[in-house]
Amino acid sequence: MAKNHPKTELLAPAGNMEKLQTALHFGADAVYFSGKKFGLRAFAGNFTDEEIFAAARLCHASNAKAYVTLNVFASEADFDELESYLKLLEEAGVDAVIVSDAGVFDFVKERSNLCLHLSTQANTTNKYAVRHWANLGAQRVVLAREIPLKEISGISKFCPDVQLEAFVHGAMCVSYSGRCLLSNYLCNRNANRGECVQACRWEWQVREVSRDDWLPVYEDERGTYIFNSKDMNMLSFLPQMTEAGVSSFKIEGRMKSSFYVATVVAAYRRALDAVAANEFTPELAQSLQCELNKASHRDYTTGFYFDEDCSRQYYESSKAVETYKFVAVVKSVNADGTVTVELRNKFAVGDVLEVLTATPDCGKSFEVQFARDEEGNSLEVCNRVKQSIVVNCPYVLSVGDILRRRND
Repeated sequence: MAKNHPKTELLAPAGNMEKLQTALHFGADAVYFSGKKFGLRAFAGNFTDEEIFAAARLCHASNAKAYVTLNVFASEADFDELESYLKLLEEAGVDAVIVSDAGVFDFVKERSNLCLHLSTQANTTNKYAVRHWANLGAQRVVLAREIPLKEISGISKFCPDVQLEAFVHGAMCVSYSGRCLLSNYLCNRNANRGECVQACRWEWQVREVSRDDWLPVYEDERGTYIFNSKDMNMLSFLPQMTEAGVSSFKIEGRMKSSFYVATVVAAYRRALDAVAANEFTPELAQSLQCELNKASHRDYTTGFYFDEDCSRQYYESSKAVETYKFVAVVKSVNADGTVTVELRNKFAVGDVLEVLTATPDCGKSFEVQFARDEEGNSLEVCNRVKQSIVVNCPYVLSVGDILRRRND
């Protein structure tokens, strides 16, 4: 008899307000984002104080939760502003803060009523550490990315009242649980304070300083991207992760595009709904993997979840593969069956576009038979970014749906 899988949380990244709205539109149960300080993605758009209030309202209106990252490794000066920031987050009604620093954890616990989630960067790798943090007040622990799936099952059984969150998709860091000094050493940009230069993606050659010969780590005469990790992709193994006790599935990508967020969230939403309904099949997994391939990505890996001797590093290039372009986002659905879209990339009459939507029409294509601007002027080529354009579309779309085109 098939096991009845409970519905779990799909947690999506939001680097700015548009990405937050995109994540909610395509089915995220929760989003995580940062204010302008105390987060580990300093170069994402991030949220002003006013936007934090607006983001929490948007999430709650969609029956979703809003989590704010406070995962910086704090210096003494950080605490001067932290108490007032916590009060702002409480007033905004955010559902939890994500913390990695033990001092920040205690500070939040002592001076606010905010729910505490422990960041993956706290390096929680075993059941006793999970219990320790739960006893200190953590409602949820975001597990270290190095934990095998079979060990997560043991942690869940040992700590049944603790929510376990795990990464399922996105870019991986070559350093242990994302804690790295390489960027700081080379460029004076501290990864542990949100300023990572991603030096691990550069092309490297390695030589031990006391030797004249280069170590044989290169793949060809050009050198190697030996520190460059493949991207995580666990979509095909969501039933196993659910059975292991994972209660929140986390997508990486606050620095990624809205198109990336839409594509990945839509695929994982369909997958998790199928798992909950005992309708997750190899055929569906294969179909959704094809969807994931349409977003910018490196070669995929299952990381450390399984014991097999698999390659986790991407030696060919640091560049991601992008097979589809984000062409336009739907701004309104018109009574005559057309849609008004906001242009993001060039397309022309005669092009074949695909729809990215939360309905069963997702992935269906159509030919652009006409395009016109808002004044009614016909267009053969549409190439003004942010321009509003009316086009034909045979499918019933919604505001926030996306049109995409295969790369030439």
